[in-house]
Amino acid sequence: MDTLVDGIDFGEGPRWHDGELWYSDFYQRAIYAVTAGGSRRAVWADLDDRPSGLGWMPDGSLLVVAMTSRRLLREVDSALVEHADLSALAGGHCNDMVVAADGTAYVGNFGFDYEAREPVRSAELIRVTPSGEASVAATDLQFPNGSVIFDDTTLVVGETFGAGYTAWTIAADGTLTHRRRWAETPNMFPDGCTPDAEGAIWFADPAGSQVVRVKEGGVITDTIATAMPAYACALGGDDGTTLFVVCAPDSRPEAVQGKAQGAIYVTTVAVPHAHRP
Repeated sequence: MDTLVDGIDFGEGPRWHDGELWYSDFYQRAIYAVTAGGSRRAVWADLDDRPSGLGWMPDGSLLVVAMTSRRLLREVDSALVEHADLSALAGGHCNDMVVAADGTAYVGNFGFDYEAREPVRSAELIRVTPSGEASVAATDLQFPNGSVIFDDTTLVVGETFGAGYTAWTIAADGTLTHRRRWAETPNMFPDGCTPDAEGAIWFADPAGSQVVRVKEGGVITDTIATAMPAYACALGGDDGTTLFVVCAPDSRPEAVQGKAQGAIYVTTVAVPHAHRP
């Protein structure tokens, strides 16, 4: 893999958008956009919370997960304002999300205080309507994290501590039905992920310092080793075949905050991006 940019504390939520790779940096409290050539700009800086998952509404306005305050923010008139308060629904810090075509957002959370090393508890997946109404969409998930939407009809959520992916059919009103297991990923910890045109998912596996491509049913087709633990990935570039991989030496705040030792690496894969995000 080649290095796209370095100097990252802890990156999350990479998304290819309008010809640039956007990502959040938890501890720099900023959202960046990077060109394919590695030119980086801060889109939002000096935020009052750790930013995590990113997405866009149909009108093009940015949605950002505010982790510790457990809110979903929306860009309105050149400011980030509260779109939904998730604090009464989330059992832990909020993290990644995927946004549907109509602007419905599905937001994961830890379910417990991971940084305080609390015992693992199951978590809820939260649905936020385009108007900002929040409700529990699904329960009993083991650290719901990176998520994708196939064909605007199927939501697939990675369970980092559940070693696999769970899927639902998305109803017309955005509620979730027909829960089923989409894939098992034994001995792996699926984190940030990205879908491709063959209906497979590339996901970051920090424990294995690798990115992995899995198909429905659990067939692993590819693995690529990374220089340090991988926490998220995204397909993009001009033809959708550039795989961007966000890495950091560790996930603990005390190990990475203010140290700028993380990086984003790139490689080329055979099957291009499709679907959401």
